[in-house]
Amino acid sequence: MAGASSPASLRASRSRRLGKETNRSDLFKKPAVPFAFALILADAILVALIIAYVPYTKIDWDAYMSQVSGFLGGERDYGNLKGDTGPLVYPAGFLYVYSAVQNLTGGEVYPAQILFGVLYIVNLGIVLFIYVKTDVVPWWALSLLCLSKRIHSIFVLRLFNDCFAMTLLHASMALFLYRKWHLGMLVFSGAVSVKMNVLLYAPTLLLLLLKAMNIIGVVSALAGAALVQILVGLPFLITYPVSYIANAFDLGRVFIHFWSVNFKFVPERVFVSKEFAVCLLIAHLFLLVAFANYKWCKHEGGIIGFMRSRHFFLTLPSSLSFSDVSASRIITKEHVVTAMFVGNFIGIVFARSLHYQFYSWYFYSLPYLLWRTPFPTWLRLIMFLGIELCWNVYPSTPSSSGLLLCLHLIILVGLWLAPSVDPYQLKEHPKSQIHKKA
Repeated sequence: MAGASSPASLRASRSRRLGKETNRSDLFKKPAVPFAFALILADAILVALIIAYVPYTKIDWDAYMSQVSGFLGGERDYGNLKGDTGPLVYPAGFLYVYSAVQNLTGGEVYPAQILFGVLYIVNLGIVLFIYVKTDVVPWWALSLLCLSKRIHSIFVLRLFNDCFAMTLLHASMALFLYRKWHLGMLVFSGAVSVKMNVLLYAPTLLLLLLKAMNIIGVVSALAGAALVQILVGLPFLITYPVSYIANAFDLGRVFIHFWSVNFKFVPERVFVSKEFAVCLLIAHLFLLVAFANYKWCKHEGGIIGFMRSRHFFLTLPSSLSFSDVSASRIITKEHVVTAMFVGNFIGIVFARSLHYQFYSWYFYSLPYLLWRTPFPTWLRLIMFLGIELCWNVYPSTPSSSGLLLCLHLIILVGLWLAPSVDPYQLKEHPKSQIHKKA
């Protein structure tokens, strides 16, 4: 009969209805995605209000613009690129980013604040994406990512280059979640070219690369990252290479004791000593090795067992493929984020000095790290609030910095006590995926 529906079409229609009902049910049971969008909208409104009604605080903006003007004026000796806060100490990616900012804003603060407000929302969106994909933190705790007074200030009232560096870092992590290792390494290297603090993620990232790819893939990914640094610094490397490397990659800088948020309780003579720096470095490296051996590589039999199982430095793969060495296993998203966040946090705990803008280096990992500990929820929230309060004490005091260090160490102990989860998941065979779709 004309117009009658066939059994197949009726089944398809019923299937579509059931699919829609299932999607609504999933949204109701797992409201993380709509809640994340609501947070972005609410925070965008808050950022607009901050820009409109809270006075801007002048710190480094004029120095940034002076350094950029010197670069655009043709100066290629890094030692001569200076501002009112001193010489330029960041890699050349900083100059390209802030040259673009100057062109977009005319060097004026208010339009720059709007630009940084957009950057804040973009960064928040990327971070929420990472949290939703890993599903470690409960949906309501995502709101913690929007509750920091200091972070809002760093982005839209201070205009620090840390904001660009961390946004690129988070973007690279989002790519790593989908095993886009080569592209992610290019973005990661771009973040390093804006500010070198991103290198705190490098040790754990190297471990993840070794887990995810064969030796040729790892070398090619590292070569791509190195190429980015060469291309970014090329105008300076071909003119004044020593000046560029000495100023842009100075790892021996001693920060001013007054501005230290984490070690204000340490006497200044100790704070500036080489012995103090060496002790912190040893503690940093020791904990990285300990976590790598007993946590991140536990399921592979420790670092030595992992390297033996992969035969990295004994044989080359027969195929020149960049893909995963193990055809049946892939790294879980949770392992990627946990390793990178914890590795960076270890560096934060033992950093010689943390200035106020450095809070952006690890704030966005705090909820994730806290929910990776075995602590009860009420303690996690108290610790989050305590860290935020410490970062909002100005100027920092011996008491506030001592409390901050204690809170950091408690989180570190909690991360150590947390059970190690299998970092791999079985890769589905293509035929099983076809059967599922059918």
